[in-house]
Amino acid sequence: MNNNIYASPVMQLSYRDIRTYLMAAIFVGGNLVLPQLCHLIPQGGLVFLPIYFFTLIAAYRYGTMTGVLTAVCSPIANNLLFGMPPATVLPIILIKSVLLALAASWIAKKNNKVSFAGVAFAVLAYQGLGMFAEWGITGSLQAALQDVILGWPGILLQLTAGYACLRFLAKKNIQWKD
Repeated sequence: MNNNIYASPVMQLSYRDIRTYLMAAIFVGGNLVLPQLCHLIPQGGLVFLPIYFFTLIAAYRYGTMTGVLTAVCSPIANNLLFGMPPATVLPIILIKSVLLALAASWIAKKNNKVSFAGVAFAVLAYQGLGMFAEWGITGSLQAALQDVILGWPGILLQLTAGYACLRFLAKKNIQWKD
């Protein structure tokens, strides 16, 4: 099997490029719909961590600008439209989202391919750094560990479904043409 089939040059879209904003809008839309579906299940948001999913895809595939726009706009739009996440946890969600966008885009740019290890490193990086940030902000180790204790199914979904989605995009070479 050709190991380069999933090689995927990262598109580092610029803030001057309209495609950055179009792709971010698409991924923010995904981050609006997926959490609403997960919230149909009791504690679905806490268990599945859906607000991060499309941020991972946006940043890993389309770069830092698209990822950070998705990371910032998704939680704010969800809060304004649906009241979730609650305003009290919005700063922590924003920090973790931006950490995910930065980690995923950096790893994708560095490796220039989709790999399970790369996706895993991005997810572990934002969870680890985000945990320390949350602990520092809240002063509660229990609150900081909540994503890992309650959200382990969501972390597994980010790893497996995120990798599968990125692999699909790379295999189909779904990207903008210049």
